Amino acid sequence: MRLPEPGGPFLLSLTALPVSYVVNSLSVVSDPTSIAGIGAFVLLALLVLLFLFLQKSPPKDPLFYVFAIFSFTSVIDLIIWLEEGGYISGFMEFYMKEGEPYLRTAHGLLICLWDGTVHYILYLLMLAAIARGKNYKAVGLFWLGSLCISMLIFLPGNVIGKYGTEIRPAFLLNVPYVALPVWAGLRIFRGRHSLPKISPERVEEVHSQGIHQRPLDIALIVYLLGAIIFTLFRGLLVLDCPSDSCFTYIYQYEPYLKDPVAYPKVQMLVFMFYVLPFLCMSVYALLYPGCSWMLDWTLIYAGAIAQAQFAHMGSSLYHRTPYTYRVPRDAWWVFMISNSLYTLGLQLLAYRCLRNPAFFLQKSCHSAEDGKKQN
Repeated sequence: MRLPEPGGPFLLSLTALPVSYVVNSLSVVSDPTSIAGIGAFVLLALLVLLFLFLQKSPPKDPLFYVFAIFSFTSVIDLIIWLEEGGYISGFMEFYMKEGEPYLRTAHGLLICLWDGTVHYILYLLMLAAIARGKNYKAVGLFWLGSLCISMLIFLPGNVIGKYGTEIRPAFLLNVPYVALPVWAGLRIFRGRHSLPKISPERVEEVHSQGIHQRPLDIALIVYLLGAIIFTLFRGLLVLDCPSDSCFTYIYQYEPYLKDPVAYPKVQMLVFMFYVLPFLCMSVYALLYPGCSWMLDWTLIYAGAIAQAQFAHMGSSLYHRTPYTYRVPRDAWWVFMISNSLYTLGLQLLAYRCLRNPAFFLQKSCHSAEDGKKQN
């Protein structure tokens, strides 16, 4: 028996609906340890089913299995968001009570929404690309950055925030989201970008252009300098900067930074220690040619910023966040414009690198891929 690709994994992911409904009706799911065990069993059972269905024509890329399983969990996350929003009922009540109660926070629900929509679409795109033998490195890098920063913020936030005393055995079900992306990332990095061939003459010509001849890059550098200041400033805010400007900004524009759930604090520290150095290196890469690492890392950071900012901006406005920590009504536009520009700028940088990569290739390259391999 052969599972059609990629329609099979899509149909398999939809079994999350009946599976969650049946499990929710079992009396045994009132025990936290049983919930963790059932969750692990379901994931292993899905993996076995995939192997059985695909044993006659296994996919050439083993990441097919990873993305298929993760697409199932994406539907689970979407069910959680729908149920907590009051759109459906009777599916994941057991898990929210005794599994991971911190998912009921604004941040928890918004990462469920992101995983159930954006990540789910990315999984289907990558599954379709693998099934058809097409390149999916750009999509894969964006997904890698998005998932990694989600875990970097979510897991520590659960432990050090106000829900730290409610960690249950089901918390261990997040382990695959930490281990598998590392393996997946190594495989995706080794892949090739589907970039157009660029002659050495063209690379030489672009390298000879000064920054004044590249107005888009000037705009990107201006954005990066602003993003560097904004990232450093918000990092200092969560470290209890005592200045009057810090006090004013927190209470008038982003009081969510002081929410005891700790997710915003962890996020700003992750940004300061991991995103800030990349922003500085990107300024250098836009001034000096041949930094071919930009072709990969801008996509990773674009995915990371998109996911983290979606959760942060949404949580700052979401009704699940206590009123005192939500953005004040008179600061709504300032908050939205500043955070939207901060998010979209890095998406534009990634798009610029992907669509016009000649400046970032080394002079000795004969094509975009040759240049990428030399770095």
